[in-house]
Amino acid sequence: MNQAVRPNPIARFFVGLWNVMNFTRRLILNLVFFGLLFVFLAVMAAVMASGGGNAKPLHERTTLVIAPEGKLVEQFSTDPLTRALTKSMGDKSGEVQLRDLLRAIDAARDDKKIERVFLDVDKLQASGFASMREVAAALARLRASGKQVVAFGENLDQNQYLLAAQANEVYLDPMGSLLLEGLGRYRQYFRQGLQEKLGVDVHLFRVGEYKSAAEPYILDAASKDAKEADLFWMNDVWQRYLSDIAAARKLDAAQLAAGIDALPDGIAATGGDIAKLALQQKLVDGLKTEEDVDDLLTQRGVADKDADGGFRQVSLDDYLAQLDARRNPLDERAQVAVVVAEGEIAGGEQPAGKVGGVSTSALLRQARDEDKVKAVVLRVDSPGGEVFASEQIRREVDALKKAGKPVVVSMGDLAASGGYWISMDADRIYADPSTISGSIGIFGLVPNFARTLDKLGVHTDGVGTTRYAGAFDVTRPLDPQVGQMIQSVIDKGYADFTGRVAAARGKPVEQVDAIARGRVWSGAQAKERGLVDEFGGLQDAVADAARRVKLAEGKYRVRYVEKAATPFSQFLGGFAGSRVGGALLKDSDFARVALARAMPETDAQLRFVENAVRERGGAPVKALAYCFCGL
Repeated sequence: MNQAVRPNPIARFFVGLWNVMNFTRRLILNLVFFGLLFVFLAVMAAVMASGGGNAKPLHERTTLVIAPEGKLVEQFSTDPLTRALTKSMGDKSGEVQLRDLLRAIDAARDDKKIERVFLDVDKLQASGFASMREVAAALARLRASGKQVVAFGENLDQNQYLLAAQANEVYLDPMGSLLLEGLGRYRQYFRQGLQEKLGVDVHLFRVGEYKSAAEPYILDAASKDAKEADLFWMNDVWQRYLSDIAAARKLDAAQLAAGIDALPDGIAATGGDIAKLALQQKLVDGLKTEEDVDDLLTQRGVADKDADGGFRQVSLDDYLAQLDARRNPLDERAQVAVVVAEGEIAGGEQPAGKVGGVSTSALLRQARDEDKVKAVVLRVDSPGGEVFASEQIRREVDALKKAGKPVVVSMGDLAASGGYWISMDADRIYADPSTISGSIGIFGLVPNFARTLDKLGVHTDGVGTTRYAGAFDVTRPLDPQVGQMIQSVIDKGYADFTGRVAAARGKPVEQVDAIARGRVWSGAQAKERGLVDEFGGLQDAVADAARRVKLAEGKYRVRYVEKAATPFSQFLGGFAGSRVGGALLKDSDFARVALARAMPETDAQLRFVENAVRERGGAPVKALAYCFCGL
């Protein structure tokens, strides 16, 4: 019988020593780990308890610095964690919520500690004229209250200048530029490249000669009808822009237009000095560097050597934190709920920045089910999208009305096609005169890659039990009878659209058809044709909704119904948004990898059509109500 061999004493000694060392190593590492974890949690608790250190005390004679960076949006398209990480890395070129900007300006009007407002819009990206006019109106109200507004820019485009013009004083850098150039709409057209170069046949089915959304796929240039319709509404928006500038600067709109027409001569007369030309045209009050403006604000305000620019100030973000801290978390007043529908309308669950047939309907249903919500404002900023998803949302609007909760629509920059579909059944529709609306029409797009595959030597063949089996296969030529079927579906979709508009707006179908046909209108033109009820912004729509349920001013609060962030996301977002977290994450490669970059708008539109064509969800034909009409 074999006996176990015992290790010799020397081996046992080294094995035992190794085990002791290994245990000690793990013990030390665990103690260090848990110690660091404890410190981290303690820091986080302190940061969260102090509100991330963002709510600084506000002193008398403070200048509110409004320097928005990024695009003006109705709703953030990224989650709080991503925004906090972006900010912590020093990248502020993201998004600015319209509601936050308006809230800060309106609060500053009545805040005795805010002496003046300094407006720097150099880094505000181009946004729609309707939302910009809402901000301009808020600045005008602030100025009318007696609060001084000073604006400065290094290089101002015409969108930024609409806000700057509302200031008491507008200063431009001597080496800067300011040009009013007008409105234009130019797109790329792909017919030759798709059909002749790549062999892709695109079949377009539509109703309405003005439904030009998919023209780039079938033409080499814009159609005559599309040009006519575009120029009609653009001229209306542009003339209103000139009138707004003229009123703010006490100038003549005709002289402004003449100055634009004579730009080459004007620039030549100043020796190529664009800033000097802006001063001569009285678009600005003086030419000053940023340092000069800082000195001016220091002289008029309170010097603060520790602050940027040397004067006592509060940033937009810090001021918003102050306003948030003043809110009563136990406010039990009745609510007017606001649901935002911004972006393309697609089926199913969609993230913020897009409108989902399921997700947006769920938000409206939530507002319907909550007893404290007495009325709803649907804020629409959408070029449209899928017909079925639009109909899902419209049904929820109708369900809210049947539940006794009025629905008022507030149109933002764009509420066209599917964006109008979800709006039409509201009790009242508000729009800015510069809102882009209408585009009541339907189209279907079917690409075909049979010739493309032929060029590559790839051929499709097989059998089916009927002639229509596999008829929608994009690798096979489209059967003319199948095309006829698709057109019938599109015709029915258009009939549904115009029929529902007629019922909602109390008009004969024939009258709706005359103003539909896929044609785009400005807000003012849409009101003339009965598609819009009133001119006004979000505040006007909220006040209207409150009146409908007899809620007096001050007896209700406005609440945005949005998809809630997860507790983990809130936790990390709070940490990243704090000064401690920002310092730790500022140079983090991990944070940079975690952030998704926004795609250019044109690419986003093309991806929308491509996805809609590819992802039919079992339906042989997907009808789209979409408008490529944003500026």
